[in-house]
Amino acid sequence: MRRIYPYFTLTLVVFLSTLVLWSPFLLKANSWFGLKISQPSFDYVYRHYDGPLYIIPAKTLYNPKSLEIGIPPKYFAAHLPGYPMLIRVVREIRVFGGYLKSMLIANLLATVGLTLFFYFFLKKFKLTKKPLLLTAVFLFLPRFLVVRSVGAPESLFILLILGSFYFFEKERYLLAGLFGGLAAITKTPGILLFGAYCLVFVERLIKEKKTNWQWLGIILIPLGLLGAFGIFWKQYGDFFAYFHSGDNLHLVFPFSVFNFQKPWVGTAWLEDVVFYFFLYGLTIFSLKNIKQRSLFYFSLVFYIAALFIQHRDISRYSLPLWPMALIAYEKFFTSKKFLIVGIIILLAVYLYAWNFMIYNVMPIADWKPYL
Repeated sequence: MRRIYPYFTLTLVVFLSTLVLWSPFLLKANSWFGLKISQPSFDYVYRHYDGPLYIIPAKTLYNPKSLEIGIPPKYFAAHLPGYPMLIRVVREIRVFGGYLKSMLIANLLATVGLTLFFYFFLKKFKLTKKPLLLTAVFLFLPRFLVVRSVGAPESLFILLILGSFYFFEKERYLLAGLFGGLAAITKTPGILLFGAYCLVFVERLIKEKKTNWQWLGIILIPLGLLGAFGIFWKQYGDFFAYFHSGDNLHLVFPFSVFNFQKPWVGTAWLEDVVFYFFLYGLTIFSLKNIKQRSLFYFSLVFYIAALFIQHRDISRYSLPLWPMALIAYEKFFTSKKFLIVGIIILLAVYLYAWNFMIYNVMPIADWKPYL
């Protein structure tokens, strides 16, 4: 029974921390720690960008022509099928209510799954002596606290990445490819798993001078993304609809985020981005000798890609690197000094999250398409 206790504890932490974040909206508070909330309601959680936009493909399977939503149908190709399909599955159970509630429940379930699997992953590969504590720290990166509590695909995406890592390190390459393919149809950076695994194979080929036909299992990763594009071809008549869905491609040149004149940047207050680049850059060097080579090469490939992103929200785009950083610096993140300071600034983490949730909301006049 003692082996089960950590899983119950972490599940409770996920639910309670989310409930605390939702509390001003559940209580319909007009004011919260000095923050003014106009027309207070739980709609702030439902309307958080880009959550409701995932409901449309979940509801229509990328054929929203019958909905009068005022958005070009092809725009929804920017929202890949992984998370919408999970929303649809939760909705079909018909226990949790309509699509708006299913959107949140799907992410909450994915977050619980991610949390428990991360704990299991840490223990299985002996990556830290304090897996429970490190997993708890994982949940409270400020940007991740928000993303895991609204409509968003990141929890599902990171869960699938870790699942792919697990099977890859167990040399079950077909399952690694399957989970990687599911990651690729959840968010396009999932395709970077394929590049990372190829680098692992190159390293093994150089060191061991032999190949393994089972390595071909990872071909499911690009095939997964091609499958998503196949859906777009059927529904839109455009195999490359993802690339024609609007201004959703932000890869330009290294450090191109530092340009306030670009529409997806829009500010010069970007010093936090420097610290993210610094932290994740150090992570790569700290993982260079790790036994689980897939973690190192994925961190390397993903980090290089992140440097090219021209978007203010680097903290969200780089979230798959967060568990890698925790693994790389597990002794620091489970140290007494970190925990003391972490507890002191926990309120600041929540104030950031509440402030951001009140600000980052979609202007929805007609709720009918999302119900």
